[in-house]
Amino acid sequence: MLGISVALHALAAIVWVGGMGFALYALRPAAFPLDGPIRLALWQRVFRRFFAWVWAAAILLPLTGYVMVWGQWGGLGGMPLHAHLMQGIGWIMIAIFLYLWFGPYRRFRAGLAAGDPPAAAAALERIRQTVTVNLALGLINAAIGASGRYWTV
Repeated sequence: MLGISVALHALAAIVWVGGMGFALYALRPAAFPLDGPIRLALWQRVFRRFFAWVWAAAILLPLTGYVMVWGQWGGLGGMPLHAHLMQGIGWIMIAIFLYLWFGPYRRFRAGLAAGDPPAAAAALERIRQTVTVNLALGLINAAIGASGRYWTV
């Protein structure tokens, strides 16, 4: 069970963090030259698909993480520093995603539904800013996860 949890945990993190990196550094620059309505429609389709994967990751990461906590260290009290840091950063990332989902992404969808491209574009910019923060946190968490067992604290 521990091996399966580790694998699922890593895959969920790769999908979420990798997807954010792809969206910011490959898709966004490629979509930028498109006309506003086409660009907004593209992002609407991208978000619909990608956020479904993020929801799955946001559920799977804590579940598999706590399986590892209990299976590897016997509970929260036995966790090393790097695992505590990963747990804290992970919950912050989930909170940021919930903010994004119920705030800027809701406004993005509402702007599109109301035929208000400027409102949708403003929400899209806020989504970009929010995803940038979460990508940075995700990369930090990945570095901690990869190196933490080697810390000599």
